[in-house]
Amino acid sequence: MKKINKLFLFAGIAIGTSSLTSCLEETFPMSSTATEEQVQESPAATEALVMGMPAKSLSLWTEDWHSFFGYPAHMIVRDMMTGDYCQNGGGLGYGWHFYFWSRNKQMDENKLKTQFTWNYHYGLLLSINNVVAAVDPANATDSQLGYRATALAYRALVYLDLARMYEFLPNDKFTTNAEGVNVTGLTVPWVTDKTTPEEASNNPRLPRAEMAEKILADLDEAEANIDKLPSTQGGTLPDKACVYGLKARLYMWIEDYANAEKYARLAIEASPVAPYTEARALSTTNGYNTASDFMWCGQQTPESRSVTSGIINFTSWVSNQTTFGYAGPGADLYICIDKKMYERISDSDWRKKQWIAPENSPLSGQETVCSIDGDDLRNYLPTYASVKFRPGEGNGDDYKTGAVTAVPYMRVEEMYFIEAEAAAHQDAARGAQLVTSFMTQYRDPYYTCKATSVDDVVEEIVFQKRVELWGEGQTFFDIKRLNMSVTRGYAGTNWQDVQTRLNTNGRPAWTNLVLVVTESNNNEALVGKNNPDPTDCYTPWTE
Repeated sequence: MKKINKLFLFAGIAIGTSSLTSCLEETFPMSSTATEEQVQESPAATEALVMGMPAKSLSLWTEDWHSFFGYPAHMIVRDMMTGDYCQNGGGLGYGWHFYFWSRNKQMDENKLKTQFTWNYHYGLLLSINNVVAAVDPANATDSQLGYRATALAYRALVYLDLARMYEFLPNDKFTTNAEGVNVTGLTVPWVTDKTTPEEASNNPRLPRAEMAEKILADLDEAEANIDKLPSTQGGTLPDKACVYGLKARLYMWIEDYANAEKYARLAIEASPVAPYTEARALSTTNGYNTASDFMWCGQQTPESRSVTSGIINFTSWVSNQTTFGYAGPGADLYICIDKKMYERISDSDWRKKQWIAPENSPLSGQETVCSIDGDDLRNYLPTYASVKFRPGEGNGDDYKTGAVTAVPYMRVEEMYFIEAEAAAHQDAARGAQLVTSFMTQYRDPYYTCKATSVDDVVEEIVFQKRVELWGEGQTFFDIKRLNMSVTRGYAGTNWQDVQTRLNTNGRPAWTNLVLVVTESNNNEALVGKNNPDPTDCYTPWTE
């Protein structure tokens, strides 16, 4: 193999980790960058403003911290807080960019990690609100109504993520916050293009029901007009199927299972995308990196700063088949599936080939792995390492090609599992039938659902969903929503980083993200209403 590219391994990291750094202060965005008049005069201006949304979703928040690359980084952040997705290998030291989340470290209101999540999402909302503000529905053309609908769908995506990440739900460590206030069900403040600075300075966390109502209003308007969108730009802009998919996610969150099932089915029927085939998923050139396989995605381009940086991008961190990235032989740091999770997957389920099998497994050698200069990277990958996310064109040695990939924001397969779970909450047998139908048709011809009770059928469906969407940032929401435990410490565990071997009784306390201190300093409605700091509230498991 040619010499491993270590261009990044000792890149200067100037940011301190003990406190929030003033050099990265980001004021709460309120102003628009384009006026309605400018947009009305130029359809091209509307499109340019709209394309700022997917570009912002992939933007680097800072280049000094290599895990701060926008929306895809938060997919990894959420996965690092589950029990499914771990970092292993001799290069664990390079994993410090993300390991705070897996170790439950520095999660309080004063830390940079907390600032990143809060400020990034509200910065993304600024770009989105600019589009909403610039298009007056009363005077807009059909295409402009389509663009506005796209912005509303994007806004719904961001607020639904924020609400579910920050909503406080009781757990095995906390039932109130540090001030003894019951903040159960409180989400985040609602900020739109119409929010004034005065309103922002006293803007409370919305209860779940109120937040859901506002998101649904955006989605209803989006649903009515999004078919007028001239183009979805290769899947980087949502279509009506994505709007249905967001409604399905929302209704699952608020436990309206009949509507969750309804909209998941509508999303399936409206989507032009079919579930992955085995050949497509296991392709060394196209596996989980191509926009045409996703309902909605972020597309990294050769010009994207995330790509030209070489290493501050999704592919660098999730594809073990690169020598230029943080994951893989380049840094000897590997993204792996939890051992017990892997062992539960049936050998007849082709998805199991997306991770390196133990040597004594009948699946050993059946995984498809990229090669560099004729050298099979399988020789470098440890057991349980992922081969799911392929570098662009299968090129793991040149970031200019390998990092040019699409990042999945929504896949049609998710809708099948939402439909099945929503049905199971209403009728266990119907839920079992739906998951069996999907699995036998698309994943495992020998699959059977042996569960019969509502709870057991739901758990089985969610497990299969976790396998399906592994590494795509969705499992966090199900674990939190369903009060599921995270278990990383056990005999024979493959979680090499001892500090990550944390076990919980029900949903982890860390799934209630803490609001950044700069927001409460400028928003009096949040004073005393923060979530409790979960930092170090669990002790690592030992043999």
